[in-house]
Amino acid sequence: MKAIAALIFLMLSTLPAAAQDNFWVQIEARQTLTGAQDRARDYARRLDDINGFYLGDGFYGIFIGPFDEAGATTTLNRLLGSGAIPPDSFVKNGQFFKQQFWPIGGRAQTAAAVPAAPANVTPPPPVASLPSDPLVASDETPQQARASEDALTRPQKEELQRALQWAGFYDAGIDGSFGRGTRTAMQAWQEANNQEPTGVLTTRQRDQLLDQYNSVLDGLNLRLVRDSASGIQMQIPTDVVSFTEYQPPFVRFEASGDVSEALVLFISQEGDAGKLVGLYEILQILDIVPTEGPRSITDTGFEIEGIGGGIHSYTRVTLQDDEIKGFMLVWPEGDGARRTRMLEVMQGSFERLPGSLNPNIVPASEDQAIDMVAGLAVRQPKLSRSGFYVSSDGIVVTTPEVIAGCERITLDREDDAEVIFEDIGLGLAILRPVENLSPIGVAAFQTGVPRLQDQIAVAGYPFNGVLSAPTLTFGQVVDIRGLTGDDTIKRLSILPQPSDAGGPVFDDTGAVLGMLLPRKDGNTRVLPPEVNFSLDAAQIIDRLTAEGIAIENSTIRGTISPVALTRKAADITVLVSCW
Repeated sequence: MKAIAALIFLMLSTLPAAAQDNFWVQIEARQTLTGAQDRARDYARRLDDINGFYLGDGFYGIFIGPFDEAGATTTLNRLLGSGAIPPDSFVKNGQFFKQQFWPIGGRAQTAAAVPAAPANVTPPPPVASLPSDPLVASDETPQQARASEDALTRPQKEELQRALQWAGFYDAGIDGSFGRGTRTAMQAWQEANNQEPTGVLTTRQRDQLLDQYNSVLDGLNLRLVRDSASGIQMQIPTDVVSFTEYQPPFVRFEASGDVSEALVLFISQEGDAGKLVGLYEILQILDIVPTEGPRSITDTGFEIEGIGGGIHSYTRVTLQDDEIKGFMLVWPEGDGARRTRMLEVMQGSFERLPGSLNPNIVPASEDQAIDMVAGLAVRQPKLSRSGFYVSSDGIVVTTPEVIAGCERITLDREDDAEVIFEDIGLGLAILRPVENLSPIGVAAFQTGVPRLQDQIAVAGYPFNGVLSAPTLTFGQVVDIRGLTGDDTIKRLSILPQPSDAGGPVFDDTGAVLGMLLPRKDGNTRVLPPEVNFSLDAAQIIDRLTAEGIAIENSTIRGTISPVALTRKAADITVLVSCW
């Protein structure tokens, strides 16, 4: 068995003389050994004389041959004409070929005459599948393995540690030092791969480990993309994304393959620490940056990871020499092995070039909307309603309709809030901000009974928060009870929008008479659109008092102008959103 292993190693590590002296038809090249072997196997099922050689720089070539130069050219033209090989195939001299990897255990042929026609062939089985001792003997002695290991550079040793870590055998730091932890991981890898557990990887075992590490990238075609307009160079998965357009500060590479969620953004703009913070805040409201996940920011850069809704996004941006540059990768949630490995390559290859993206570039598309930033959709809540502040520490009164089934509740889409009271029957919910919040103003309640036909106004966000400030809708009090005589509500004649529900109902002095309730038409009864109801202020005050929340009563007796009422409404009304 050891003799067979030594022979195999000799064949893999020695370049056949025939490859140096002959010409070949190159039909494909891959960046991983596993991927190249798989493609060579596919070709060998329908074409004769398939061979594979390592070309250096991480590429494995698949060839037909060998031939003399004229024979290679004739074969290339004939196979191209029949469509049997890719259209970008070409003739290549074998003088710089390195190790042969296909056929497994085979050797290159000498120059041959042009075959008459392609024929199906069955490749020889891999040597590892031959029935023998279940433990594969080492191809090098421990002394030889250590000697070849000593010749590795520190980056090469770090890459081996990363490969062991990715494979789940190593959990310590990536330092290029092969201590006890690394040796234990190597031994565990050898045992898992049916190799002699020496704790020292041989040359072939290191290649196998790195091949496993890189094989997850098959089908992505990571290539170095240089974009002079943005001043960024980085490897991206060109088989699944392609350039779409410039949308400053982004260069967009959208899905073009079978990974529909894939998206790569180059991020580039001039700026300082203030603009860096602004970009950090803006990115977090995008649909492609879910709210769950770690994120951090310093004076010189930030990282944002967003997980949820079927995607996993990662953003890294740095500030250097008054230029803000970075990238974002959006990938399907759950494809962690491929995403992690690809992200390592992208991070390692990222390079800043001179210049930054011109902010005046006109995008190719005409996508312009208030719910988009540079062509990217802003994350939208499931439901938005209105509410109003009732205490100086930010306690909010709203409708229970807006808090049903929420993973997250926000005030003005920025501040998180939690529910401290809910009564669906009464139609009241009370929220408290998670962090300290000091509103500009709070509601001043009027507990007196209004007169019929008194003018009232409802403050709210009628279009689910599209407008940046609340608006007033005017109407009248038409009854101090509901249609069934319920004295906890008042009947109004007013035409609000659904998202106005939960907003404060003002009298003409600016005092709050109650809270607008959502419309509840029955299955067989639909009320006229102007018939709406408000929860009486006394009911709200009772609940707030029971919760230990001090309220403010109105002391104003005279009417105030519409301008003053609008200003008061803007101070106390808040957009409540369910996410």
